[in-house]
Amino acid sequence: MDEKLAGILSEIRRRQGRVVVLTGAGISAESGIPTFRGVEGYWVVGSRNYMPQEMATRAMFDEAPEEVWRWYLYRFGVCKDASPNAGHHALVRLESALGDRFTLVTQNIDGLHRRAGSRRVFCIHGDAAWVRCAADCGVGLLDLPPFPPRTKDQPFTGDERRKLTCPRCGGWLRPHVLWFDECYDEANYRMDSALRAAGAADLLLVVGTSGATNLPMQIGQLVFMRGAAMVDVNPEENPFSELAERSPLGHFARGSACERLPEIVAALGATSSSA
Repeated sequence: MDEKLAGILSEIRRRQGRVVVLTGAGISAESGIPTFRGVEGYWVVGSRNYMPQEMATRAMFDEAPEEVWRWYLYRFGVCKDASPNAGHHALVRLESALGDRFTLVTQNIDGLHRRAGSRRVFCIHGDAAWVRCAADCGVGLLDLPPFPPRTKDQPFTGDERRKLTCPRCGGWLRPHVLWFDECYDEANYRMDSALRAAGAADLLLVVGTSGATNLPMQIGQLVFMRGAAMVDVNPEENPFSELAERSPLGHFARGSACERLPEIVAALGATSSSA
């Protein structure tokens, strides 16, 4: 481990500091989940190819809810078949070691952190495990009904429509995810809670995110302006690595989550026996 990184982590451990971990698509990619921002995200409706930024919107859902649900049920099937990896399990060990000094903020909707055993998790982009009423009738969060695996070209069925009907008002259920044309909030996406955690963090550990969305960058900027420690784990340079390298207490740990997290977590005081 790099001497500077070892020193940062040793000081956090000595001080029993608060650690906020911010994860993005990179950690899930190592479990085989595509980001869906590339060719995997394209979706054909009629004769037109749609990008994820077009499919994952409230406007598209209002216009073509069956097509949006077809896209999400295919995506959710991919997530369901994936398993947590060494990076996810390392963060479970860290949470076990730090207790209430640990907060995990994830952009991922795949539920792999939760399935690995993490409990102190703010899912700032939602979670594929749940649905809610598209009309906000007050039914709250519901479990996503069970669906068999589906192919990209599989048609939407009447049975699927019935499963995705709100039991309270009879309207559409929607995925519990943040769409591109929606805003972060506390009620659904724990925006305020995530920012409070960042405001109290002694270390922000960023893993596998490119900084392409607003709230994660707010978290990074907040920690940077406070002068707290920041470590970015990513195979490629990105806005977080730039912030980390500009910070006196920052470090860019180039590499994947599975490569780097086990040693980082161990340096912070979590061992395999604490899982």
